[in-house]
Amino acid sequence: MSRLSLGRMFVLLPLLAGCDLAPHYAPPTYVLPASYAGSGPFGIAHPADTLPRGPWWTMFGDPLLNQLETQAAAGNPDLAAIAEQYTQARDLAAEARANLFPQIGVDGSTTDNKQSDHRLYRTTSSGPNEASSNEIQGTASWEPDFWSRIRNQTRVQKRLAQSSAANLANARLSLQAELADDYVALRGLDSQDAVYRQSIGFYRQTVDITKLRLAGKIASGLDVSRAQTQLFSTVALETGIAAQRAVLQHAIAVLVGVTPSAFVIPVESEARLAVPLIPPSVPSVLLQRRPDIAVAERQMAAGNAGIGIARAAFYPDINISLLGGFQDTGFNLASLPNSLWTIGAQAMLPLFEGGLRRAELQRSWSQYAQTRDNYRSVVLSAFQEVEDGLTLTSQLQAEALQQTQAVSSAEKAQAITLQLYTGGLTNYLDAVVAQVAALTARIALVQVQTQHLQASVALIRALGGGWTSAELPTENGVLPFNPVAL
Repeated sequence: MSRLSLGRMFVLLPLLAGCDLAPHYAPPTYVLPASYAGSGPFGIAHPADTLPRGPWWTMFGDPLLNQLETQAAAGNPDLAAIAEQYTQARDLAAEARANLFPQIGVDGSTTDNKQSDHRLYRTTSSGPNEASSNEIQGTASWEPDFWSRIRNQTRVQKRLAQSSAANLANARLSLQAELADDYVALRGLDSQDAVYRQSIGFYRQTVDITKLRLAGKIASGLDVSRAQTQLFSTVALETGIAAQRAVLQHAIAVLVGVTPSAFVIPVESEARLAVPLIPPSVPSVLLQRRPDIAVAERQMAAGNAGIGIARAAFYPDINISLLGGFQDTGFNLASLPNSLWTIGAQAMLPLFEGGLRRAELQRSWSQYAQTRDNYRSVVLSAFQEVEDGLTLTSQLQAEALQQTQAVSSAEKAQAITLQLYTGGLTNYLDAVVAQVAALTARIALVQVQTQHLQASVALIRALGGGWTSAELPTENGVLPFNPVAL
């Protein structure tokens, strides 16, 4: 290759390297409703009324929950492992980008060599049997990205790194929601335990009353047995609540990265958790609020770039290489006569591979279609979760009000029947029925209130927890360093 033709080739390289074989990428669009069907009493939020960015759990007004959420973000090992996956994804993007630049290296060698005196075809004029060889040389190679194969490989890794960043955000949101849900459930058990303990105190007094009536021969031993049965059954139920609370406390300990045996959450008889007011915003905003949707969309974008990689396989790969240095039997390496150099270009185009490249191209299209279908599935699931959350929070709020009325009526009936029994105007069976109804109603109220709080947590999670796609790093933003920086 002449120097003139080689110079022309270098001039044409930037022009040839602008061909991108990946199809134009545009994420699917959906016709979205103006509001959610299950909005209930919630009003559609204006842009300034959406979920607050950052610590959404503060809306529940519990300082200990705030502390645990902060501790979990810093100490949860599963979250730390996913963060390392994001770091690795960024480095993979940097590795792919490195192929866009010339690969330059330098090496040196020194050898002392001796031939056999009895080697084959040796003559008296064969020269010396022993000689040294010292060499130092530099190498450079570059693969011009004519068909954007390397650039599309880089785009794939950048977009997968963005997907990993969104996956980290989704894992963090899942951890926060799981911790909040477990904490709400634990406080619900505390409230149930308080109800049982109050009922146990009431039942002990009832046992004493039946014993006094038995001693006065105005009641039978059956009344005492029924009263004791009611007492002991309630004590057993309270023991079961204590066991459930211990298991939940262990689960919370693991979430915050602490050994369960060294972790204690104090019991609170009166729950301090407040039901937050959650603005659902408009449905179209949800696509930018859910990190799992961002994961699916970035994977779809990576699949689109993968088609360009498969298409580039139908075109020749060209590599330009340069080698230069010095070689001498001694150490006179800086002498121009001892210099050496090689420059060349190599092109390779497979002519027949039994349909390999066509199969790879078809597979890349199928992989893209799979990510597109997965994106649609994630979007549909997201809207379902929001609708479920809105419906549950609305219905549970109404159910809690209704159950409060039931508790009031049951407690009145319990007090009246005990007064009637003490006065000898009714039998103890009526008192037992009233006591069971009152306890059942109070426990049901606590459970509904707990479910309402848990539904609020689920709704916040379904709305993205205040996360927005603006927090997702750009394609170039995922790169961990500048390749030419020292």
